Amino acid sequence: MVITHLGRQAAVLRGARAAQFLRDAEDDPQRAMARWTGNYKHGNEREARQHPRNR
Repeated sequence: MVITHLGRQAAVLRGARAAQFLRDAEDDPQRAMARWTGNYKHGNEREARQHPRNR
């Protein structure tokens, strides 16, 4: 499985890791992609989730 961002390769997952990613992505795909590609926990995730636009 290849995860891309803006047409560029962000991560490649194979086998058991790809299966785990698919299970994680069922709940919140955007958050799962951020965690798996390393672009995660910059401090604003909790605040953004509570924003009226994202409810």
